[in-house]
Amino acid sequence: REVDRIQNRLDAVGAFVDDRDLRDELREELGQMGDLERLAGKVATGRAAPGDLIDIKLTLRRLPPVMDLLAEAESGALSVIEEKLSVCPDIVDQIENALVDDPPAKISEGGLIRDGYSEELDELRSIAQEGKDWVANLEKEESERTDIPSLKVGFNKVFGYYIEVTDTHADKVPDDYIRKQTLVDSERYVTPELKEMEEKILTAEEKIETLEQELYNELRDAIAQQTGVLQENAELLSHLDCFAGLAEVAEQNDYVRPTVDDSLEIDIEEGRHPVVEETLPPGDPFIPNDVELDPDDEQILIITGPNMAGKSVALRQVGLIVLLAQVGSFVPADAAQIGVVDRIFTRVGASDNLAAGESTFLVEMNEAANILNNATARSLILLDEVGRGTSTFDGLSIAWAMVEYLHERPEVAARTLFATHYHELNAMADRLERVHNYRIQVSEHEGEIVFLRKLIPGGADHSYGIEVAKMAGLPDAVIARAREVLQNLESQHLEVGGDETGDMDGTQSPSGDGMHAKKGDADAVPDLEDSEADQMHLFAQPDPVAEEIKEMLGEIDPNRITPVEALMKLSEMKDKLEE
Repeated sequence: REVDRIQNRLDAVGAFVDDRDLRDELREELGQMGDLERLAGKVATGRAAPGDLIDIKLTLRRLPPVMDLLAEAESGALSVIEEKLSVCPDIVDQIENALVDDPPAKISEGGLIRDGYSEELDELRSIAQEGKDWVANLEKEESERTDIPSLKVGFNKVFGYYIEVTDTHADKVPDDYIRKQTLVDSERYVTPELKEMEEKILTAEEKIETLEQELYNELRDAIAQQTGVLQENAELLSHLDCFAGLAEVAEQNDYVRPTVDDSLEIDIEEGRHPVVEETLPPGDPFIPNDVELDPDDEQILIITGPNMAGKSVALRQVGLIVLLAQVGSFVPADAAQIGVVDRIFTRVGASDNLAAGESTFLVEMNEAANILNNATARSLILLDEVGRGTSTFDGLSIAWAMVEYLHERPEVAARTLFATHYHELNAMADRLERVHNYRIQVSEHEGEIVFLRKLIPGGADHSYGIEVAKMAGLPDAVIARAREVLQNLESQHLEVGGDETGDMDGTQSPSGDGMHAKKGDADAVPDLEDSEADQMHLFAQPDPVAEEIKEMLGEIDPNRITPVEALMKLSEMKDKLEE
């Protein structure tokens, strides 16, 4: 059932890929529609303003052209959408009959209900308008009666309607004028007739405002009863918008239609990272890679290589291609077969959670635990540098054990990509039949390295960490000293391992034979003891001050010491170091 749904989405995207004119016309229509989902939500919650209802009406009126385009597409997937869309004539008619074409933003501003919609409202509006017409004629009549050409009739919210006469004509003011307000150079008056008409007008306007509010609320409530069909339309239109957008991206970037099935295989030919390839400088091509995963042969791929080589990009592009395929999108590859996954688990990046008091390593382990406890044989797992947040041997041991766990337990035998700097993990391919080594290809010429970005079989035998540090701009003195230390370390490892030759295909690790075991030897584990002892021998020198500080630290109870005491202890240790 899930595969069928994905195929339907791929069919829809494919129809738009094949017909550019259809895609362009549809996107033009959709671009002129409102956000129907947001508008329906506002109606349902009673927050829709008059302009929102007008947007709903205009959006629904654009549905017939959209439906005509879908009917002409001769696509089964698009025909299903066309049949489900509803033009909602009742909603359109209700809004058209009730609201003016350009209503005010606020209901309190008035004038939003169309004439003829309510007899009571029309009568009140007529009363108010007649009163205003009478007031408009009053100014002319009183100016002629009093022989005061500058006489004006006005209105404000505090005093209502008034007749204003300048002080120069104060002697012409009739006896029936009642003084209401004195200004700097004029007086304001009212008459009994004006007060009567003012009350009539204001009463009508107050009733108009109340009635318009009631009528609008009734309209909004009536439409709220039909938000279900509006939301269904919104979902269908969003699908169309998504399909057309995915088709546009597919055509512009040479994406292909993936084969999606119920198998557990993932086979990607010349896959590309959809984001990285778009951000590369002009003329700098993205290097595509093949990836094949299946539970019977290549369940776990261990990917080694230096920093900046592209290990993380390789992992993420597989995850993105699988995700794109399952949402129904074409994918950035020459070909792709995707066996549907139930979840994509990732352990990438490095960050702490200070608010929860969690270190980088604890966060990493929490995420790893979630993966191992919830993954299934249908999951896809992407692990990037698991174990780097702790000591080398602890991290390597955890990484080794996780690979074994994923390989040996059928219930969590998920398809897995594991990028790592631990070259010792390459030895696992010799003992676990579904574990395979891959590396990011690097070219070295005259002391300089070039990242070729190509994923090829075989494990890496060199991290190129110092070369990457040099590219980053570390001082020459630091680089030179690092090479000396590395040479010393490597010579010590060779003495312990007893092998002075490196296996250039990448299956030999710098730690020597202790990391190797025969395929199928379930009890074989990495022998790190000699390497760890050698590392300690290289750096550990007796230091009485260090021993004394170590003893001081051992005496401290973190749960009891106060901040002041901690500062004093720290100061004491610092003084001993300076001595």
